[in-house]
Amino acid sequence: MTKKDLISAVQAEFSSDPNSLTKKQVGAIIEALFDSIGEAIKEEGRYSQSGFGTFTVKTRAARTGRNPQTGDSITIPESKSIGFKPAPELKKAAN
Repeated sequence: MTKKDLISAVQAEFSSDPNSLTKKQVGAIIEALFDSIGEAIKEEGRYSQSGFGTFTVKTRAARTGRNPQTGDSITIPESKSIGFKPAPELKKAAN
């Protein structure tokens, strides 16, 4: 699903209402939603949505790797990434 598909799907949920939202308004709401989730992850290190799942910041430890061109050992520094753990309801629905 693309962003455009998501906007269309959300807008379709409200299309029966005579005062329904336009696709432009829905797009702005979705942008604000994901911006807010991103800020929560940055500030608090996690974001949890009941029935959907939890996003958390994970730290990858520094490790030794290999340069594929030369075969030399290199040190890969510690880094952070975002992990996602689905809620049981979402996990069950996916199976």
